[in-house]
Amino acid sequence: MRKALVTGSSRGIGKAIALELARRGYALAVHYAGNQASAEATAAEARELGASQVVVLGADLSSPQAAQKLVADANMALGGLEVLVNNAGITRDTLLIRMKDEDWDTVIATNLSAIFHTTREAIKLMMRAKWGRVINISSVVGILGNPGQANYVAAKAGLIGFTKSVAKEYATRGITVNAVAPGFIESDMTAKLPENVVAEYLKQIPAGRLGQPEEVAKAVAFLASDDAAYINGQTLCVDGGMTPH
Repeated sequence: MRKALVTGSSRGIGKAIALELARRGYALAVHYAGNQASAEATAAEARELGASQVVVLGADLSSPQAAQKLVADANMALGGLEVLVNNAGITRDTLLIRMKDEDWDTVIATNLSAIFHTTREAIKLMMRAKWGRVINISSVVGILGNPGQANYVAAKAGLIGFTKSVAKEYATRGITVNAVAPGFIESDMTAKLPENVVAEYLKQIPAGRLGQPEEVAKAVAFLASDDAAYINGQTLCVDGGMTPH
């Protein structure tokens, strides 16, 4: 069965992705940045759901060396690496004129530069195997923009461009690179929002509801499968219809 690394998979969308791959029998590397207990809990659920193997790996992805080492460690622990899901991300939201250099640099390092480092290392392994899947978790705000998130939006928009370029570089090697752009998904963050704010979000969503992490996870699992072999360089919006095309 395929071997996958899912970054930022201790909670939220990343956890849902890891568990969906577990249901399909994948060998998994569950990554966390700070909460090992949550990552171990995800790993335990993954084992119960049928993952053929599960390892838990910690890394601060804002460090290029740590990001590269994470891929090497996952490859070593699983005996190979064929699927990379770049999901980990952080926010440091504020209006542009209040945004500190550190707010910008940290978000870009974790949400964009880290993907360069993990993908570059993973692609080397996939080229040897002549098969691979890279799925980058972007966001609809990377397409639409969002006030107070210039750093986050820049990183998520950059991910879409990165996806398109790398997809073209390795398409002849049996490797696909795609992005998934979730819309407003039920999470710890949205649970803390006032009801009036959620109501405003819902007005923008034709489906009339927030999405579920599991709905994003199923899209990722499809792109990771053999069934998606001819889908490459694309950005799949999982957003209830809110993003115009």
